[in-house]
Amino acid sequence: MEIAYLRKIYFTGISCLLLFNAALVFPESDQPSEAKATPVGVGSSIEGKATQFGGPSSVGGTLDTDKQAEGAVTYGEEQTRDYFSYKQKIQKDYGLAFGFDYNALYQASTDSLGEDDAASGALRIFGHWTLVNRDADDKGMVVFKVEHRHRIGTDIAPQDLGFETGYIGVTAVPFSDMGWALTNLYWYQHFLENRVAFVAGVVDCTDYLDVYGLVNPWTTFANLAFSTSPTIPAPNQGLGAAMSLLTTENLYILGGLADANGDPTDPGELFDSFFDDAEYFSHVEIGWIFSYEKRFSDNIHLTVWHADERDHANVSDGWGAAFSLSRLMADRWEPFFRAGYAHDGGALWKRSISIGTGYYTRKKNDLIGLGLNWGRPSEDTLGPGLGDQYTMEVFYRFQLLKSLTITPDVQFLFDPSSNPDEDLITIWGLRARLAF
Repeated sequence: MEIAYLRKIYFTGISCLLLFNAALVFPESDQPSEAKATPVGVGSSIEGKATQFGGPSSVGGTLDTDKQAEGAVTYGEEQTRDYFSYKQKIQKDYGLAFGFDYNALYQASTDSLGEDDAASGALRIFGHWTLVNRDADDKGMVVFKVEHRHRIGTDIAPQDLGFETGYIGVTAVPFSDMGWALTNLYWYQHFLENRVAFVAGVVDCTDYLDVYGLVNPWTTFANLAFSTSPTIPAPNQGLGAAMSLLTTENLYILGGLADANGDPTDPGELFDSFFDDAEYFSHVEIGWIFSYEKRFSDNIHLTVWHADERDHANVSDGWGAAFSLSRLMADRWEPFFRAGYAHDGGALWKRSISIGTGYYTRKKNDLIGLGLNWGRPSEDTLGPGLGDQYTMEVFYRFQLLKSLTITPDVQFLFDPSSNPDEDLITIWGLRARLAF
């Protein structure tokens, strides 16, 4: 047992060294502080001022990130400049903002009870079309996103690799093989000079549920431990609605309701599932933002949720709460603390505590991330006898070109609950994202 803990300390030290070494290899620019841009993913995601909907992984957040991106290499930018100018003209003349991206991930584990590697890709088409009050604050728009997620040459997708190793968790949240899916198609409306906003339609509640600056699983942490909390049984995309109220310049309240049995791969059944089955996931969040411009990075919130009993899935009802604190410091560091508790409801974990930080480099286009987590699998969901797990993830997101991001990633899974013979399993990963 002493050897196991020495290994944990060793790998923790190595990861920290990698983190700071990457910062030295890719130093930030010498631009004056007053000219520094807001870190990617923490600013406004819709043109003009908007209330608290749509975090960094939402359609608006993704479009905003892609617009701000600057590659370390300028190769090809001149050839694509006309295309990006055309997109801006379409948005200005018609209110239509759109984008495409292709995401790919390969992961390999050092040990496994089954498969030891996995690869997956996702093609996404997304955008928003402002149809009401285009030049005013109180906008109304249609938000859409269609995806195709698929395996690439392996027997499983990365979303399943953690379970193959005996780890009770998800080492790559969105990288599945579900095929074609309608993941967004909703109306997004603002009222009262953006003090009030609502969404209704086909929603992904993780776009606005328990959001913080490093929540995006496509471009930041891959492990569910550092994304939407594993103690929250957030449903798949389906029919739902949510409303946000900005009560003061700093205080907001957000609540929502979504189909607990959402299935984005079968849009024809969305209405029957929502109205006939009538099994819902509901949530309320109250939060404090230090400044509007950095409302995702500088954020404290408490989220309370409830999940109805799901008869066909044989899942009992439940409830839980999650707390999140993040703060952008010195315009570079973004430390966070997150904790969650679940009482049944189909949650994967019963308890979870995460700490970590992001560090922005090279004009804030590149990002280093380090996260540590303690988690206890849910006995209500998975049965008794599962021990606590510890997770560490380190990644470096490198914006090679304006349209191409490369992210090497390593995850250390200590004491995987379903594989007690292993003290440590390492998951090596490499992500790439091509966006236009």
